[in-house]
Amino acid sequence: VQVVESGGGLVQAGGSLILSCTASGFGFSNYGMSWFRQAPGKEREVVSCTNSTDGATAYADFEKGRFTISSDNAKFTAHLLMNSLKPEDTAVYYCAVEDWYCAGRPALWGRGTQVTVSS
Repeated sequence: VQVVESGGGLVQAGGSLILSCTASGFGFSNYGMSWFRQAPGKEREVVSCTNSTDGATAYADFEKGRFTISSDNAKFTAHLLMNSLKPEDTAVYYCAVEDWYCAGRPALWGRGTQVTVSS
């Protein structure tokens, strides 16, 4: 089982980044792929999720239309397009595979990718 994120980096405020996640080796049929983030000194929080079956998506309120999640279920990949980035978006971003749609049950985690937004 493997969950691997990529695409993090340093960007100026107002810029954009695309994070990618590839998962393999799991046996969930109706799964979700989620993005979480954790800033220094703060708890991990959910960013977005997409269902494997119908592509339904959900977003945290703080995104306010700035982020877009997409997935390629045939390749078990998910992407997070982040626009209009702010310094407060600085965090380690984690991809997770949920074992039942986007029910808030992350079962498999990646190691995370650092996103740093400079002001």
